[in-house]
Amino acid sequence: MPSYTAPIRDMAFILENVLDVVHSDVPGYDELETDFISAIFSESAKLCEQILTPLNTTGDTQGCQLVNGVVRTPEGFKDAFEVVKAGGWPGLDCDPEYGGQGMPFVLASAVTEMFSSSNMAFSMYQGLTHGAYSAIYAHGTEQQKQTYLPKMVSCEWTGTMNLTEPHCGTDLGLMRTKARRETDGSYSISGQKIFISAGEHDLAENIIHLVLAKIEGAPEGIKGVSLFIVPKFLVNENGSLGQRNALSAGKLEEKMGIHGNATCVMNYDGATGFLVGEAHKGMRAMFTMMNEARLGVGVQGYAQAEVAYQNALSYAQDRLQGRSVIGVENPDGPADPLIVHPDIRRNLMDQKSFVEGARAFTLWGAHLIDRHHRLNDKAADGLVSLLTPVIKGFLTDKGFDMCVQAQQVYGGHGYIEEWGMSQFARDARIAMIYEGANGVQALDLVGRKLAQDGGKHAMSFFELVRNFISENVEVYDNFYKDFLDPLEQASKDLKAGAMYFMNNGMKNPNHALAGSYDFMHMFGHVCLGLMWAQMAKASFDALEKCIDDVAFYETKITTGRYYMQRQLPATAVHLKRIESGADPVMALGVTNF
Repeated sequence: MPSYTAPIRDMAFILENVLDVVHSDVPGYDELETDFISAIFSESAKLCEQILTPLNTTGDTQGCQLVNGVVRTPEGFKDAFEVVKAGGWPGLDCDPEYGGQGMPFVLASAVTEMFSSSNMAFSMYQGLTHGAYSAIYAHGTEQQKQTYLPKMVSCEWTGTMNLTEPHCGTDLGLMRTKARRETDGSYSISGQKIFISAGEHDLAENIIHLVLAKIEGAPEGIKGVSLFIVPKFLVNENGSLGQRNALSAGKLEEKMGIHGNATCVMNYDGATGFLVGEAHKGMRAMFTMMNEARLGVGVQGYAQAEVAYQNALSYAQDRLQGRSVIGVENPDGPADPLIVHPDIRRNLMDQKSFVEGARAFTLWGAHLIDRHHRLNDKAADGLVSLLTPVIKGFLTDKGFDMCVQAQQVYGGHGYIEEWGMSQFARDARIAMIYEGANGVQALDLVGRKLAQDGGKHAMSFFELVRNFISENVEVYDNFYKDFLDPLEQASKDLKAGAMYFMNNGMKNPNHALAGSYDFMHMFGHVCLGLMWAQMAKASFDALEKCIDDVAFYETKITTGRYYMQRQLPATAVHLKRIESGADPVMALGVTNF
């Protein structure tokens, strides 16, 4: 059975050395001192390592069962969910007014990684609830907040998001689910939704569905969509549960992965719903939930890569295969361990350098969200809006790739279920698809985010990179050569890609759209390059002070050099593809495929 050890040392390094949270001007960050962070991480790690990790294989092999309209989750899930609830983990960063602990989002994001690595399918139940909480918190009435949020923060009630229908996924303007206004101000909701994660289960006494639907007579297309709270059980005025609502899970989907999470077909047959926010403005409210979900999915992408890497590393250290080409490394054994071979090292270094860079990137994104929410920092909000499709798209694409590479270390054993490696690849695969498939993320990045607010957020990113380079040119020997020069070259590639879109996209939009996926990956590489340059700088600073844990900082610098030399140059390839334009992509006629 695979194992998992929470990377709390690396998480603490990012918060303390790279983001320097305790000296930040963000309200609440002054509490994030070393002892406090250590206590939170240690307790979360214990829960994830001892309770959730052993259930990961159980969830994969048993899956969920739909019995008489009720979904039974895998053995052990319900007891584990009670432990999670008792520890207050679902409400870690939620508003204390509704029972939350009010911690910064950056801390909660690190904890989310642990949950996702240890048991991705399980962690989705509280993760989706948090997203539903955020949508109601931002757009609900005071009565709705008081009615639903305390129970959702505690996960006594869980939440979902209902968007997709059998005939429409990304194009939500085509949806057919209808809402008819009743005389009491509520709405009657009728329609079918598919792919609803945690749509029905036995972990909570109520499920609060957020459902997109069109009010009768609404404008056509996406401008006619509204958002509704549709609880599984209606809630009485005194907060107790009332009658069962007219909704049901009609089917459980058979999936490639995340078997421990119930992915349902949900049928609404005149169910009672309550409007959230303004009529016909449902997408505005839903995007509060979706943007948070996309950051969470980015975490899932690299979190699966983290646990896959840990197991691949252990296997490479123990498995004896062949001899080193430069001399025997294990003279007392019949062969040397796999890890002595350069190609295995390359494989493991790809994984390690990606995961650690991705973690820093995501926690930086969470820090920007904290700046927006706690300081009303508009610039931070604009920057994280630009970066969100990159976090979601790039980190899940590469996270899946790294899971496959970890599987490859095992050779044939990686393909055998006994070793558990296939589950990481299968679970990671969905992250590239849900919450907006990655091709859509690339289109959003190039088609909307680059030009948002006159392009000032993209320009501020380039300025951030430029300033970091100029401020650190002469700080340490070879720092420019090893870290800043590769970052500068990659940033120039990214600018050239953006300029190509500006110069050619207006004449033929296909030129921009055909290069959007490469641009998203190029942007991702530059972001990880920036993170590695910052982590290397922080590590050099620590070594300059002659503090303990020298091996950690030296390892960090060496890993960063690997990324800058072996991964970051990929930006040149992506730029070449972008500058080839749409012609090679569109040249083949539709009938010739």
